[in-house]
Amino acid sequence: MTQTTGQTFDAINPATGQAFRTLPDANMEDAVAVIARARRAFDEGLWPGMSYAERGIYLKKIAQLIREHAKELADLEVADVGKTIKHANFIDVPTAADCFEYFSSVSVEDVENAVAAPVASRTVYEPRGVITAICAYNYPLIYAAWKIAPAIITGNTVILKPSPLAAATIHRLGELLPATGLPEGVVNVITTTSDEVAAKLVRCSKVDMVSFTGGTETGKKVMAEAAKKAKKVVLELGGKSPNIVFTDCRLEAALGGALSAIFINQGQMCTAGSRLFVQDELHDEFVKRLVERARTLKMGNPADAATEFGPLTSREHRDRLLQTIARAREEGATVACGGRAPNSEGYFLEPTILTGVTNDMAVAREECFGPVLSVIRFQTEEEAVAMANDSRYGLAGCVWTQDEQRASRVARALKAGTVWINTYGNFFNEAPFGGVKQSGFGCELGTEGLKEYVQAKHVCIDKTPGGMPLAASWF
Repeated sequence: MTQTTGQTFDAINPATGQAFRTLPDANMEDAVAVIARARRAFDEGLWPGMSYAERGIYLKKIAQLIREHAKELADLEVADVGKTIKHANFIDVPTAADCFEYFSSVSVEDVENAVAAPVASRTVYEPRGVITAICAYNYPLIYAAWKIAPAIITGNTVILKPSPLAAATIHRLGELLPATGLPEGVVNVITTTSDEVAAKLVRCSKVDMVSFTGGTETGKKVMAEAAKKAKKVVLELGGKSPNIVFTDCRLEAALGGALSAIFINQGQMCTAGSRLFVQDELHDEFVKRLVERARTLKMGNPADAATEFGPLTSREHRDRLLQTIARAREEGATVACGGRAPNSEGYFLEPTILTGVTNDMAVAREECFGPVLSVIRFQTEEEAVAMANDSRYGLAGCVWTQDEQRASRVARALKAGTVWINTYGNFFNEAPFGGVKQSGFGCELGTEGLKEYVQAKHVCIDKTPGGMPLAASWF
């Protein structure tokens, strides 16, 4: 991104609280320029007119580029977000590369419609135009891939704005992309701390679509801005996902799954299994063993390969979670483990498990987006489903049981975009991911996610014998 002002902001390492890099802080002039660049690349460039196969060559090059710079990008994710190096190496970098690889070989084909009329009816799929993609701070590189790959394979151009809390990895990716030979203006990275600049990227009439990943309240503001120009929006928002454990579960698998569902990435996941429903007969034993395991998690420098649990991404977020825990105590919850911020540099918060939680407490109603687990008792399947669905969110859910019929019933009954059975957190490029209720609408990934980035057009050609269709002889 070429700036007009030269203003910058600091990227902060949440493990130390210290700046480790400076990034461009775009202003309104920069926003106008980047929109114009993306618009010109779509309206005047060759990209939209290329075949899927031709565009796919560039996606393969991006996948290879990410793999070649895997260590650099992983180290940046650790310094920028606070996730462990194990997480960045095993999940973030390969997932991003694989996403580009997958979408390099997919396409949305035109369809011949079988209609009862003397016409040739065809549905053609065209790129939408300029896409503004706004990413949350918890998985910068993965979200960038999830948005860029399907958008550009379908012929669109993209403006990518990462969260200012975690923009270093995406800024670096933007610096690397020209090495692939990608035509100018197809992918444009802009970093900024300005809410007004972000709003400009959403509401500008030269932007055709917005794809947003982030909090529900911010998502509503994005939708309101986009509505001013009646443009398409895809929203992947917050969650308060239910993780339901029945007495007949495979205990070790369920324990490990419950830990991973809330403590991977320090719980900074929109799909975090932050409401753990445990059937009454199993509750006490399950909680006892879960607490024992949570207390063994090694918290520390996320760049250390032995670290299992790093810091939260910002001081403000850590402090909000401390307030959330304090309020849960006031409402009657018990802190079974954790709940404190260590006296050390960085934005650390101990893995926290709350017991005695009821589904009407604030901690069970609102997204925490951190390592705070609310354990809730239930007795019957019907009660578990009712409490699980009693939420404004509907992003994900999980069921642990060896009864396949029960698993199927509960999965169908849960109001969520994704339901896992006897596992947690599996995402696949081939399968859609999205939410219901106030967790958003539209999809990432899969055929459904790909089609978000194309516009259907009906083309109808007359085939009437003699060339006199009804429309030509009506009057």
